[in-house]
Amino acid sequence: MALLRFKSSTPKPRLPSGVRIYAVGDIHGRADLLARNFAAIDADLHLRPVARAIEVYLGDYVDRGPNSRGVLDLLIERRGARETMCLKGNHEAFMLDVLAEPRKLADWRLFGGLPTLLSYGLRPSVNPGPDEQADLVAGLAVAMPAEHLAFLRDLQSSFSIGDYYFVHAGVRPGVALEAQRDEDLLWIRDEFLNSSADFGKYIVHGHTPVAEPEIHPNRVNIDTGAYATGKLTLLAMQDDGMVAI
Repeated sequence: MALLRFKSSTPKPRLPSGVRIYAVGDIHGRADLLARNFAAIDADLHLRPVARAIEVYLGDYVDRGPNSRGVLDLLIERRGARETMCLKGNHEAFMLDVLAEPRKLADWRLFGGLPTLLSYGLRPSVNPGPDEQADLVAGLAVAMPAEHLAFLRDLQSSFSIGDYYFVHAGVRPGVALEAQRDEDLLWIRDEFLNSSADFGKYIVHGHTPVAEPEIHPNRVNIDTGAYATGKLTLLAMQDDGMVAI
């Protein structure tokens, strides 16, 4: 475990007594790493029991990595065994857009969508034309289990508990948390990342890959580029402490 330290002048965010959060960064098709994180959470709970443990997944389950379908299978199964909060990432939102508008598949290809199609047993060409795009999206709709589609449609855009606010990408500075738009929660980068504002709560997010979890006075970024680096960050929070497992 690696203790993440706040700057001494920064008030530490707190969780309610008896609550532990396990937060997981962007997964992007790495079902193997997600399974390892499940095992790490289970081992930690065995060693350090707690009254209430909540697992928070920050979105971007699909695309880029090799096994998007497997990731969704694991998360759906996990919900039956643990208290989980699965948040929506911009990649899940875009996948739903493609299912509704097949012409967007060309953009999805540039966005890392072809490995997702492969994980569902489809065989796209490197640069599919309009007819193939329509066939591929129709094939995906058939190949995708109903519970996968329901899972994607039911994803929330944020989750808040205690002094923490969990979200995929970040929040827009100057806008109250309850007034944030999904477009910002799923997509924002520079305006959020460059802000030293007090957002009202401490933000836990992913979306922008970093080499190691980055802790700031107003936020922590735990997207460590799992699909490319093999490092899927798992953060444990309890009381006013924060530890990378």
